[in-house]
Amino acid sequence: MSDVARLAGVSIKTVSRVVNDEPAVHPDTAERVMAAIEQLGFRRNLGARNLRRGSTTGTIGLIVEDVGNPFYSELNRAVERIATSFGRQVLTGSSEENSDRERELVLEFCARRVDGILVVPAGLQHGYLVPEMRAGTPVVFIDRPAGDIVADTVLVDNLGGTIEAVTHLAHHGHRRIAFLGDSPDIFTAAERLRGFREGCVRNGISYDESLVSMGTPTPDSVGDAVKRLLDGPDAATAVIAGNNRVAVHLLRALAHAERRPAMVGFDDFELADLLNPPVTVVAHDVSALGHAAAELLFARVQGDQSPPRKVVLPVHLVARGSGEVAP
Repeated sequence: MSDVARLAGVSIKTVSRVVNDEPAVHPDTAERVMAAIEQLGFRRNLGARNLRRGSTTGTIGLIVEDVGNPFYSELNRAVERIATSFGRQVLTGSSEENSDRERELVLEFCARRVDGILVVPAGLQHGYLVPEMRAGTPVVFIDRPAGDIVADTVLVDNLGGTIEAVTHLAHHGHRRIAFLGDSPDIFTAAERLRGFREGCVRNGISYDESLVSMGTPTPDSVGDAVKRLLDGPDAATAVIAGNNRVAVHLLRALAHAERRPAMVGFDDFELADLLNPPVTVVAHDVSALGHAAAELLFARVQGDQSPPRKVVLPVHLVARGSGEVAP
């Protein structure tokens, strides 16, 4: 600011008034100061300014599994829209499904004095957040609940969606239905597997453990599961993919298969409607998930002291063709 004042031929106080949009600065003087700012490349240190004033930092933190996953990219974008409407910016990090990395990111954001934290949890232990919450930093969990604390949570109907997928396939004549899911340690994967079991019971289908494959999805792991599930006289005639990544790996594995089972995916994904046949999915509004979580967070930021809430958003089955193939 001293350099700007010297170049513009004004006092430091005048520079301060200009950069903070304060009144009582002559337009010609303000123009001269702005020209000096532009010439010198001066930028305000917003963090220092806010700390000095004792105000908020104007940021919130968002921790997701992987920002490269289109699901989380859309979630991030939805959170940003709400944050912008409240005059905040979003700091985002990927936990890579590692609980230590999740904790590291959360505490780093808290050290930067963010106004609130949104977390897609990777672990089951979140007691480390209690001191931050007691100090006034609101926390909202997205897509999965906290492991060992009570906090605001926004979920989708994982159980009901998978039940609907099984029922849909059963109505089209399938009795041998396979389920390919993510690691069972993940809340959403476990809930969708539970929904698969419940769906089998409701539709009079014997639950067969040999038709279930759970684990971190990779092209090789899903490819091996497909070979095992679709071979032999008791092979599956239909498959439910537990999330969008499983669905993509499954489609690659089936690309050159002689026999294509019926398929329903949980989570919609880009170009699913343009494949042959188009992929039937259990869809939910990822933007609505991000909006609901961000709005709940900002309600807390603005002083809402009501008890922690659990919000469960609906899902719906979109029939496109792959889930309507007869056995």
